[in-house]
Amino acid sequence: MALAALMIDSIAPAVAQQAVAQQADAPAKTRIPRAPKRYKGREIAVTMHYMGAPWLVRESRQREEDCAMLLEALNIKPGQTVCDLGCGNGFYTLQLAKLVGEQGKVLAVDIQPEMLHLLDERAKAEQITNIEPVSGTQVDPGLEPQSVDLILLVDVYHEFSHPHQMLQAMRRSLKPGGRIALAEFREEDPTVPIKPLHKMSKKQILKEFPPNGLKLVEEFDKLPWQHLMFFERVEMP
Repeated sequence: MALAALMIDSIAPAVAQQAVAQQADAPAKTRIPRAPKRYKGREIAVTMHYMGAPWLVRESRQREEDCAMLLEALNIKPGQTVCDLGCGNGFYTLQLAKLVGEQGKVLAVDIQPEMLHLLDERAKAEQITNIEPVSGTQVDPGLEPQSVDLILLVDVYHEFSHPHQMLQAMRRSLKPGGRIALAEFREEDPTVPIKPLHKMSKKQILKEFPPNGLKLVEEFDKLPWQHLMFFERVEMP
Protein backbone atom coordinates (compact mmCIF):
# COMPACT_ATOMS: atom_id res chain seq x y z
CA MET A 1 0.00 0.00 0.00
CA ALA A 2 2.75 2.46 0.97
CA LEU A 3 4.71 1.68 -2.18
CA ALA A 4 1.65 2.28 -4.35
CA ALA A 5 0.98 5.59 -2.61
CA LEU A 6 4.53 6.72 -3.20
CA MET A 7 4.32 5.73 -6.85
CA ILE A 8 1.09 7.66 -7.33
CA ASP A 9 2.55 10.73 -5.64
CA SER A 10 5.63 10.60 -7.87
CA ILE A 11 3.61 10.60 -11.09
CA ALA A 12 1.05 13.21 -10.03
CA PRO A 13 3.06 16.11 -11.55
CA ALA A 14 3.05 14.28 -14.88
CA VAL A 15 -0.75 14.15 -14.78
CA ALA A 16 -0.95 17.89 -14.13
CA GLN A 17 1.44 18.62 -17.01
CA GLN A 18 -0.56 16.37 -19.32
CA ALA A 19 -3.79 18.19 -18.42
CA VAL A 20 -2.20 21.59 -19.14
CA ALA A 21 -0.97 20.34 -22.50
CA GLN A 22 -4.40 18.97 -23.41
CA GLN A 23 -6.04 22.28 -22.51
CA ALA A 24 -3.59 24.25 -24.62
CA ASP A 25 -4.21 22.01 -27.64
CA ALA A 26 -8.01 22.01 -27.37
CA PRO A 27 -10.11 24.17 -29.72
CA ALA A 28 -11.39 27.36 -28.12
CA LYS A 29 -15.01 26.19 -28.03
CA THR A 30 -14.10 22.95 -26.22
CA ARG A 31 -11.31 24.27 -24.01
CA ILE A 32 -11.50 23.00 -20.45
CA PRO A 33 -11.94 25.81 -17.88
CA ARG A 34 -9.27 26.25 -15.26
CA ALA A 35 -9.72 23.66 -12.52
CA PRO A 36 -10.47 24.89 -9.01
CA LYS A 37 -8.17 23.76 -6.23
CA ARG A 38 -11.07 23.20 -3.87
CA TYR A 39 -14.77 22.39 -4.16
CA LYS A 40 -17.15 23.25 -1.32
CA GLY A 41 -14.27 23.28 1.13
CA ARG A 42 -12.62 20.05 -0.09
CA GLU A 43 -9.17 19.94 -1.64
CA ILE A 44 -9.39 18.16 -5.00
CA ALA A 45 -6.96 15.27 -5.46
CA VAL A 46 -4.90 14.76 -8.61
CA THR A 47 -6.12 12.06 -11.00
CA MET A 48 -4.33 8.74 -10.74
CA HIS A 49 -1.92 8.28 -13.67
CA TYR A 50 -2.17 5.20 -15.87
CA MET A 51 1.27 4.13 -14.68
CA GLY A 52 -0.40 3.36 -11.34
CA ALA A 53 -2.92 0.99 -12.98
CA PRO A 54 -1.41 -2.22 -11.51
CA TRP A 55 -2.58 -1.06 -8.08
CA LEU A 56 -6.18 -1.25 -9.28
CA VAL A 57 -5.91 -4.99 -9.93
CA ARG A 58 -3.73 -5.85 -6.94
CA GLU A 59 -4.19 -9.30 -5.44
CA SER A 60 -5.22 -7.90 -2.05
CA ARG A 61 -8.05 -5.70 -3.31
CA GLN A 62 -10.89 -8.17 -2.72
CA ARG A 63 -9.65 -8.86 0.80
CA GLU A 64 -9.26 -5.16 1.62
CA GLU A 65 -12.41 -3.74 0.02
CA ASP A 66 -14.75 -6.75 -0.43
CA CYS A 67 -15.44 -5.87 -4.05
CA ALA A 68 -17.82 -8.81 -4.42
CA MET A 69 -20.05 -7.35 -1.70
CA LEU A 70 -19.99 -3.95 -3.42
CA LEU A 71 -21.08 -5.50 -6.71
CA GLU A 72 -23.90 -7.40 -5.02
CA ALA A 73 -25.11 -4.20 -3.33
CA LEU A 74 -25.49 -2.53 -6.74
CA ASN A 75 -28.40 -4.87 -7.54
CA ILE A 76 -27.62 -4.86 -11.26
CA LYS A 77 -30.14 -6.47 -13.59
CA PRO A 78 -29.47 -8.22 -16.93
CA GLY A 79 -30.07 -5.90 -19.87
CA GLN A 80 -29.22 -2.70 -18.05
CA THR A 81 -26.89 0.02 -19.32
CA VAL A 82 -24.27 0.68 -16.68
CA CYS A 83 -21.48 3.24 -16.74
CA ASP A 84 -18.15 2.59 -15.02
CA LEU A 85 -17.01 6.19 -14.74
CA GLY A 86 -13.28 6.46 -14.18
CA CYS A 87 -12.99 2.83 -15.23
CA GLY A 88 -9.20 2.71 -15.30
CA ASN A 89 -7.97 -0.65 -16.58
CA GLY A 90 -11.35 -2.26 -16.00
CA PHE A 91 -11.22 -3.96 -12.62
CA TYR A 92 -14.97 -3.39 -12.17
CA THR A 93 -15.85 -2.98 -15.84
CA LEU A 94 -15.32 -6.64 -16.73
CA GLN A 95 -17.38 -7.81 -13.77
CA LEU A 96 -20.17 -5.36 -14.59
CA ALA A 97 -20.24 -6.64 -18.18
CA LYS A 98 -20.91 -10.15 -16.93
CA LEU A 99 -23.70 -8.94 -14.65
CA VAL A 100 -25.62 -7.01 -17.34
CA GLY A 101 -25.27 -9.94 -19.76
CA GLU A 102 -25.36 -10.05 -23.52
CA GLN A 103 -28.44 -7.83 -23.72
CA GLY A 104 -26.86 -5.19 -21.52
CA LYS A 105 -24.01 -2.78 -22.02
CA VAL A 106 -21.23 -1.21 -19.98
CA LEU A 107 -20.03 2.25 -20.89
CA ALA A 108 -16.42 2.42 -19.73
CA VAL A 109 -15.38 6.07 -19.34
CA ASP A 110 -11.90 7.38 -18.69
CA ILE A 111 -9.98 10.54 -19.59
CA GLN A 112 -6.72 8.64 -20.18
CA PRO A 113 -6.57 6.72 -23.48
CA GLU A 114 -3.87 4.52 -22.00
CA MET A 115 -6.33 3.27 -19.38
CA LEU A 116 -8.89 2.48 -22.07
CA HIS A 117 -6.23 0.57 -24.01
CA LEU A 118 -5.41 -1.52 -20.94
CA LEU A 119 -9.12 -2.20 -20.47
CA ASP A 120 -9.49 -3.24 -24.12
CA GLU A 121 -6.65 -5.73 -23.79
CA ARG A 122 -8.22 -7.29 -20.70
CA ALA A 123 -11.68 -7.47 -22.31
CA LYS A 124 -10.27 -9.17 -25.41
CA ALA A 125 -8.39 -11.67 -23.27
CA GLU A 126 -11.66 -12.62 -21.55
CA GLN A 127 -13.68 -12.45 -24.80
CA ILE A 128 -16.09 -9.88 -23.37
CA THR A 129 -17.84 -7.90 -26.10
CA ASN A 130 -20.53 -5.80 -24.38
CA ILE A 131 -18.19 -3.01 -23.24
CA GLU A 132 -18.18 0.34 -25.03
CA PRO A 133 -15.12 2.47 -24.26
CA VAL A 134 -15.81 6.21 -23.97
CA SER A 135 -13.09 8.85 -23.96
CA GLY A 136 -14.36 11.50 -21.58
CA THR A 137 -13.02 14.91 -20.65
CA GLN A 138 -12.50 16.62 -17.31
CA VAL A 139 -15.94 18.26 -17.64
CA ASP A 140 -17.98 15.74 -19.64
CA PRO A 141 -18.10 11.93 -19.43
CA GLY A 142 -19.59 11.77 -22.93
CA LEU A 143 -22.85 10.08 -21.97
CA GLU A 144 -26.11 10.63 -23.87
CA PRO A 145 -29.01 12.25 -21.99
CA GLN A 146 -31.23 9.80 -20.09
CA SER A 147 -29.25 6.80 -21.32
CA VAL A 148 -27.89 5.11 -18.20
CA ASP A 149 -29.48 2.95 -15.50
CA LEU A 150 -26.51 3.14 -13.14
CA ILE A 151 -23.29 5.14 -12.92
CA LEU A 152 -20.64 3.54 -10.73
CA LEU A 153 -17.93 5.73 -9.20
CA VAL A 154 -15.38 3.76 -7.20
CA ASP A 155 -12.72 5.85 -5.46
CA VAL A 156 -12.62 8.31 -8.37
CA TYR A 157 -15.04 11.16 -7.71
CA HIS A 158 -12.67 12.89 -5.27
CA GLU A 159 -10.18 13.16 -8.17
CA PHE A 160 -12.55 14.89 -10.60
CA SER A 161 -10.91 18.22 -11.41
CA HIS A 162 -14.28 19.84 -12.24
CA PRO A 163 -16.80 18.20 -9.89
CA HIS A 164 -19.67 20.65 -10.53
CA GLN A 165 -19.61 20.10 -14.29
CA MET A 166 -19.28 16.34 -13.91
CA LEU A 167 -22.16 16.10 -11.44
CA GLN A 168 -24.37 18.05 -13.81
CA ALA A 169 -23.38 15.85 -16.76
CA MET A 170 -23.98 12.65 -14.78
CA ARG A 171 -27.38 13.90 -13.65
CA ARG A 172 -28.41 14.58 -17.26
CA SER A 173 -27.36 11.08 -18.34
CA LEU A 174 -29.54 9.18 -15.87
CA LYS A 175 -32.67 7.45 -17.08
CA PRO A 176 -35.83 8.00 -15.01
CA GLY A 177 -35.15 6.05 -11.84
CA GLY A 178 -31.46 5.76 -12.71
CA ARG A 179 -28.90 5.93 -9.95
CA ILE A 180 -25.36 7.02 -9.18
CA ALA A 181 -23.51 4.63 -6.87
CA LEU A 182 -20.67 6.45 -5.12
CA ALA A 183 -17.95 4.51 -3.30
CA GLU A 184 -15.31 6.51 -1.45
CA PHE A 185 -12.87 5.61 1.32
CA ARG A 186 -14.24 6.68 4.70
CA GLU A 187 -12.64 9.86 5.99
CA GLU A 188 -14.33 9.34 9.35
CA ASP A 189 -12.36 6.12 9.97
CA PRO A 190 -8.68 6.65 10.83
CA THR A 191 -8.02 2.91 10.54
CA VAL A 192 -8.62 2.98 6.76
CA PRO A 193 -5.01 3.06 5.46
CA ILE A 194 -5.52 5.62 2.71
CA LYS A 195 -4.14 9.17 2.61
CA PRO A 196 -6.68 11.77 3.81
CA LEU A 197 -6.70 13.53 0.43
CA HIS A 198 -8.14 10.34 -1.09
CA LYS A 199 -10.93 9.92 1.45
CA MET A 200 -14.36 11.55 1.75
CA SER A 201 -16.79 11.90 4.64
CA LYS A 202 -20.53 11.47 4.29
CA LYS A 203 -20.90 15.08 5.44
CA GLN A 204 -18.72 16.31 2.58
CA ILE A 205 -20.45 14.12 0.01
CA LEU A 206 -23.78 15.60 1.06
CA LYS A 207 -22.35 19.09 0.62
CA GLU A 208 -21.65 18.29 -3.02
CA PHE A 209 -24.31 16.00 -4.47
CA PRO A 210 -27.72 17.40 -3.35
CA PRO A 211 -26.94 21.00 -4.47
CA ASN A 212 -26.41 19.54 -7.95
CA GLY A 213 -29.87 18.01 -8.16
CA LEU A 214 -29.03 14.56 -6.79
CA LYS A 215 -30.83 13.18 -3.73
CA LEU A 216 -29.56 10.47 -1.44
CA VAL A 217 -31.88 7.46 -1.68
CA GLU A 218 -29.89 4.62 -0.10
CA GLU A 219 -26.77 3.92 1.93
CA PHE A 220 -24.84 0.64 2.25
CA ASP A 221 -22.54 0.62 5.26
CA LYS A 222 -21.15 -2.92 5.31
CA LEU A 223 -18.01 -2.45 3.21
CA PRO A 224 -14.73 -2.69 5.14
CA TRP A 225 -13.18 0.60 4.01
CA GLN A 226 -15.69 2.54 1.90
CA HIS A 227 -18.92 4.43 2.00
CA LEU A 228 -21.41 3.29 -0.64
CA MET A 229 -24.13 5.87 -1.27
CA PHE A 230 -26.83 5.90 -3.95
CA PHE A 231 -28.24 9.04 -5.53
CA GLU A 232 -31.10 9.73 -7.93
CA ARG A 233 -31.90 12.75 -10.03
CA VAL A 234 -34.33 15.38 -8.79
CA GLU A 235 -35.66 18.26 -10.82
CA MET A 236 -33.93 21.58 -10.25
CA PRO A 237 -36.01 24.75 -9.70
